[in-house]
Amino acid sequence: MFSLQGKVAVITGGASGFGKATAVRFSQAGAKVVVADIKDASDVAKETGGIYVKTDVSQEDQVKNLMDRAVAEFGKLNIVVNNAGIAGEDVLVENISAEALDKAFNVNFKGVLWGIKHAAACMVDGGSIMNTASYAGLFGTPMYGIYVVCKSAIIGITKTAALELAPRGIRVNCICPGTCDTPMAYAGGAVEIELKLATKLQPLGRLGKSEEIAALYHFLASDESAFITGQAISIDGGMSAGPSLGVIMPLYEMIAGQKVEEKVDISNISK
Repeated sequence: MFSLQGKVAVITGGASGFGKATAVRFSQAGAKVVVADIKDASDVAKETGGIYVKTDVSQEDQVKNLMDRAVAEFGKLNIVVNNAGIAGEDVLVENISAEALDKAFNVNFKGVLWGIKHAAACMVDGGSIMNTASYAGLFGTPMYGIYVVCKSAIIGITKTAALELAPRGIRVNCICPGTCDTPMAYAGGAVEIELKLATKLQPLGRLGKSEEIAALYHFLASDESAFITGQAISIDGGMSAGPSLGVIMPLYEMIAGQKVEEKVDISNISK
């Protein structure tokens, strides 16, 4: 089940986090793996029996070289995971700088766009392209304007590419993770209280794991998901379904002035 035997996969951002976990899982499922990252990922390539190609995904020529290298090394390309990304500056919209926006957009969005473009050019029909978006691409998030812009754009280009590549049987999907326990979660000086808040916001009450993200990518890469394309799939501990009890109940009790266990009558609570 979910075999990737005989398939060739490229994974960007493969040095750590989602990318590394996905590379390991794909190799265990039988795929030949090409690991790409601006950081050294040769250890991941060695662990997975694949190759490492240093790649700055913001540079189109380097992404093209990555896809060409995969075909030259293994003879074909079946799967691409456009996963490389960086954390944006956490500021109010009124304080967003052009420099910070360009830096994040070039990596987070253009990296995905170039990945789709050059994967499609050399991918065999019936392949699978997958992109890492975020729950932040599904709705507004204060202080995360730059990240929201990038991830929303990924969802949009995913849907468009899915329509354009459908005649070739190439599926294009993206996933929208919630906050997960990865190096990215600690980027930009995130502190313990921010991660505790993320845990409270996610209804399942914990951070996600890289291995859980890799499991979804594994399914979407496999032939068993052959009728799924153009989708932005949430994997966020229930966050996109609505606010968690961990957030709502304290607010409810604060407004009511009583504990929920006391069977509060809310009919007279002022709106």
